Amino acid sequence: MSDVRVTVQRDSEREERVVTTGTTAADLFQGERSVVAARVAGELKDLAYEVADGDAVEPVEISSEDGLNILRHSAAHVMAQAVQELFPEAKLGIGPPIKDGFYYDFDVETPFHPDDLKRIEKKMQEIQKRGQKFARRAVSDDAAREELADEPYKLELIGLKGSAADAAEGASAEVGAGELTIYDNLDAKTGELCWKDLCRGPHLPSTRAIPAFKLMRSAAAYWRGSEKNKQLQRIYGTAWPTKDELKAHLEFLAEAEKRDHRKLGAELDLFSFPEELGPGLAVFHPKGGVVRKVMEDYSRRRHEVSGYEFVNTPHLSKERLFEISGHLPHYGESMFPAIEFDEQNYRLKAMNCPMHNLIFKSRGRSYRELPLRLFEFGTVYRYEKSGVVHGLTRSRGFTQDDSHIYCTKEQMPEELDTLLTFVLDLLRDYGLNEFELELSTRDESDKFIGSDEDWEEATEALRLAAEKQGLPLVPDPGGAAYYGPKISVQARDAIGRSWQMSTLQVDFNQPKRFGLEYTAADGSKQQPVMLHRALFGSIERFFGVLLEHYAGAFPAWLAPVQATCIPIGDAHVPYLQEFAAEAKTKGLRIEVDSSSDRMQKKIRNAQKSKVPFMIIAGDEDVANGAVSFRYRDGSQKNGIPRDEAIAELLDVVERRLQV
Repeated sequence: MSDVRVTVQRDSEREERVVTTGTTAADLFQGERSVVAARVAGELKDLAYEVADGDAVEPVEISSEDGLNILRHSAAHVMAQAVQELFPEAKLGIGPPIKDGFYYDFDVETPFHPDDLKRIEKKMQEIQKRGQKFARRAVSDDAAREELADEPYKLELIGLKGSAADAAEGASAEVGAGELTIYDNLDAKTGELCWKDLCRGPHLPSTRAIPAFKLMRSAAAYWRGSEKNKQLQRIYGTAWPTKDELKAHLEFLAEAEKRDHRKLGAELDLFSFPEELGPGLAVFHPKGGVVRKVMEDYSRRRHEVSGYEFVNTPHLSKERLFEISGHLPHYGESMFPAIEFDEQNYRLKAMNCPMHNLIFKSRGRSYRELPLRLFEFGTVYRYEKSGVVHGLTRSRGFTQDDSHIYCTKEQMPEELDTLLTFVLDLLRDYGLNEFELELSTRDESDKFIGSDEDWEEATEALRLAAEKQGLPLVPDPGGAAYYGPKISVQARDAIGRSWQMSTLQVDFNQPKRFGLEYTAADGSKQQPVMLHRALFGSIERFFGVLLEHYAGAFPAWLAPVQATCIPIGDAHVPYLQEFAAEAKTKGLRIEVDSSSDRMQKKIRNAQKSKVPFMIIAGDEDVANGAVSFRYRDGSQKNGIPRDEAIAELLDVVERRLQV
């Protein structure tokens, strides 16, 4: 046997080794049970990969991002095998790893029932204990078609090889531009074939290496994400390196479910999604309307102080406007179809920026007017596929708090710095405090417009503004808008989830397309820089995020009802009505529960409504001109003079405190 020289790379450490021909990656990391794959020349490989002379081999730990994906993809294969053992007629769709888990799509005659999921999970446990080996095998296209003749969806993917990544979410896990491979599940003792699937891999060495998993739910999903295709059944699962991590994840999901804004919105009577309106279209009820108004009013005040001017634009326009802006050719699939009347095509507004450009262009502009900061709560409409619509956080009609700032190139660095500081400060006012920034740049795709020089200048200006904030800066290559790079503010909520909130974009291209110009100090005509900025992203989405962040228990300044007055007996109702009337004159949102319910029931009702303050009065309070406070945590403060009670409420609201 000849010698093979390899380098084992661990972070910054390099170890040169001389091994014999036929040595596998598993041999290099023998005894390291946490290593589930290897990276060679940037490519992920199974541990069965035989190293070649000159290879630099890096271990992939199961707890790393790549390791978790491999674990979850392997679990998806085990699930698919279990399904076909229990439901032999099931045809295989796609089964990729996803954030925190995996899924697999199946064509079955009858939708899966929760009891079916229990049977499938039990069968998965049996397969896991068998310790079947995952074995990679390269095949030609024709051989793959012959082997998978009974799997129509796999045959379709083979025909899409090379463009599969764009053909369907998760398809790139099965076929790419290179050779096709099939993964066989082999009996650990006999080597007999137990099951197989078209897949690029890599996978764990065996099913026994899947430490902990659980099936979560099933749902309908259109093949390749298109409503024109057949509806399949999708089973979601989760898998983790240890049972403790699985348990922690399930506890996290239980907490997240309690905070689901759709559930809370119904329980607290804030908003609803009437079926008559269609998916992704919400109506806000009176209490939700109060929260929304407070959010908007506070934002308006802050914008006024910061030199913004308010504008308003219509909900639709001639289609030509979006051709000029570049949205139709680059964003058309996310816009609703054209509406034809007066022998012209009109479009529902999907973004506000083209109309703001028309406002800038409506008359001559001088450098003395710049920066010009336009602000609008503008309602827009975007065609989101029904499968991705999710309550308020992914909807088809929503209102953006949209700003477009027109400035000179010289003003741009300071304006970006001020803008980002303004955005972060305002988000903190609403109770979000943990942030990281994401810098989205262009790649070599033809979806981006404009010169390399403009992109380079815009990207560098954004990078410098982001670095001044002293927050983590995460690169997002290829994630820019078609017209310019952007910074996205990622905010972490109370249970650690990250939400994309505000975006800030530099745009040299739309001013060119619209022919925007201003008169410079020397009398020449110059093109302004356009900065796009959505602070909340959308009012609806921000509402949903805050509702989940606070688990429905809004701080008093945002709460639809800031205090509920609860009389100990009917005789105390007039006294509390008088107190509430006085509080309302100070701008407080306060109610009196004069229902026939017993006092303890009234307290429970207020607790369920997540009201910040309960104000209680009995004989002693009335005699002393006082009230008693009961807080959300059940603690109580008695005998507070009425004027002091109102002052405390006002102070908590003014300082935006949580109680």
